[in-house]
Amino acid sequence: MNATPRHPDSPVRFGLVGFGAWGSHHARAIQQTPGAQLAMIAANSPQSQAAAATACPDVPVSSDYRQLIAHPDIDVVDIVVPTHLHADIATAALQHGKHVLLEKPMAASVSDCTRILAAAESSARLLAIGFELRMSRLWGRVHELIQAGAVGEPQYCLIELFRRPYRLGSGGWRYDRERVGNWTLEEPIHFFDLACWYLQGLGAPTAVTARANSRDPARPLLTDNFSALLDFPGGAYAVISQTLAAFEHHQTVKITGTAGALWASWSGVMDRTTTPQFFLKQGSAASGESWLVDCGGPAGEVFELQQQIECVAAAVRGERPLHADGRAGLRAVQLCLAAEQAAQTATTIQL
Repeated sequence: MNATPRHPDSPVRFGLVGFGAWGSHHARAIQQTPGAQLAMIAANSPQSQAAAATACPDVPVSSDYRQLIAHPDIDVVDIVVPTHLHADIATAALQHGKHVLLEKPMAASVSDCTRILAAAESSARLLAIGFELRMSRLWGRVHELIQAGAVGEPQYCLIELFRRPYRLGSGGWRYDRERVGNWTLEEPIHFFDLACWYLQGLGAPTAVTARANSRDPARPLLTDNFSALLDFPGGAYAVISQTLAAFEHHQTVKITGTAGALWASWSGVMDRTTTPQFFLKQGSAASGESWLVDCGGPAGEVFELQQQIECVAAAVRGERPLHADGRAGLRAVQLCLAAEQAAQTATTIQL
């Protein structure tokens, strides 16, 4: 069932599927975004349904996502559930004529990503992937500076994360390989997307080499330490590295090129803190000088999520393109799976 036609001046109506830790942040972001309306929530467990009803007392709550996606007064289905559920829910929503905002990873397999893409193309609806770091005043500003020629032609990119272990997730799904897929699909997928975005002027990556290990012998394929080297045309390369055997949440991006360099850093006690420490520095190869760049406001997931909601609502109204579409989602999944294969086999995977 297609959404009831929306008046151009009326809010874009979001239906939220999932109300766990991150789903509750999605709900808050939708409610705080001008031009967006949280019209309905679907949550699986009684606990999540009760939490949704308490947090959003004026929003109908359902136990069945099918009821939500069939509702005529919803424009966008925002899907924030465990990875193994993405493909079925996203495909059903698109087939019902809804636009979709799908949390990363798009899915755990290329075949499921392809199935979602086919549904988006046949329905002619928008499919946005939750790469909210592209919306960041920090990480997005890095991209703007690269595009403006701040580093010349990029030659080297480092994206590194030093953080505490992952949360278990509802029912422990994030530590279940059958449901999570693998951990490169959790946060490193953001970094593969950023690397391709930052170095987009060079062309698509050509090969990936990776190493990984786990400090828990009971889960050797869910790795705490992961590093990958992604080759790009012309000799440029990106290093993507993550450790989950550390503390707090500290992310770094460093870019060097023929004309200069960029260094961005973000630190918080938690990944979703509203009071992070961060900076962005730019340097000139010609003068050797460096200086701080004003990012124009705070950065972090909780801020970027609302910016993402604003972007999706504007795209539904036809005012701007999506920040990241299904093609970007598929590419990132392909790179993560290739990197996992490279780590397991200790070989270089040609792309």
